[in-house]
Amino acid sequence: MASSRKKIRQQKREVRRATFLSSLRANFLTGLVVVAPVFLTGFLMWWFIGVIDGWVLPLVPERYQPKPYLGIDIKGYGLVIFLIFTVFIGALAKGFFGRAILGSAERLVDRMPIVRSIYNGLKQIAETVLSQSNSSFEKACLVEYPRKGIWAVAFVATQTKGEALERLPGDKPYLSIFLPTTPNPTSGFLLFLPAEDVIILDMDVETAAKLVISAGLVSPPTKAEMQAKVDAVAKPDA
Repeated sequence: MASSRKKIRQQKREVRRATFLSSLRANFLTGLVVVAPVFLTGFLMWWFIGVIDGWVLPLVPERYQPKPYLGIDIKGYGLVIFLIFTVFIGALAKGFFGRAILGSAERLVDRMPIVRSIYNGLKQIAETVLSQSNSSFEKACLVEYPRKGIWAVAFVATQTKGEALERLPGDKPYLSIFLPTTPNPTSGFLLFLPAEDVIILDMDVETAAKLVISAGLVSPPTKAEMQAKVDAVAKPDA
C-alpha cells in the first residue's frame, strides 16, 4: 500500500511538473508574439533614424548641430533636418521658379546617357510608390503559376492596355497581374493574363499581402466564418 501511494504521489508530481512546463512554454510563446513585433519595429525605426543621421549630419555645419552646445548627439536630429529640407524642396518645386529650375536640371540629365537611365528609372519608381493618387492594386486574385494545378496569390494592377494588349493573342480582355514573392512582396513578376484565367478574391489587398508575407500562416476568415461571428454577436442572449 505504501509503495502504491508513493507511486501515485510521484505520478501527480510529474503531472504537475509537465503542466507547469507546458504553461511556462505557452506563456513564453504568447509573450514572444507580443514582444517580437514591438521590438523589431523599434529596432528598424532606430536603425532607419541612424542611417538618415549618418547621411545628413556630415552635410550640416558643426555650428548648427547640437553636440557643440549640449555635448551629446541627439538621435533623430538628422532626420528632422532631412524632413524640413524635403518639405522645403517640395514647396519650391511647386512654384514657377522651382519648376523652371527642375525642368532645366532634368534637361541637363537627359543629355547624359547612363545618368539619364538611372534617374528616369528611380524617378518613375518614386512617383509610383509615393504618388498620392489611387494607383495601388485594385484587387487580390489567384493565378495558376508556375504551372497548371498550382495556384498563387497575386494582385490585379490594371487592365492591360497599349502595345502589350495589341500584341497579345486573341480578341479578349487581359489583366496586368503582379505576382509577389514570399516573404518579400516588394519583388515579383509582371504577368499579362486573360481575365477569364484570373480568380478574383473577396479579401482586400492588405489582407492578401499579410497572407503572402506570412507564407500562409496568417489566413483570413471566409465570408461564412465572418458572417457566423456577426450573427453570434448580434444574436440576443437566450
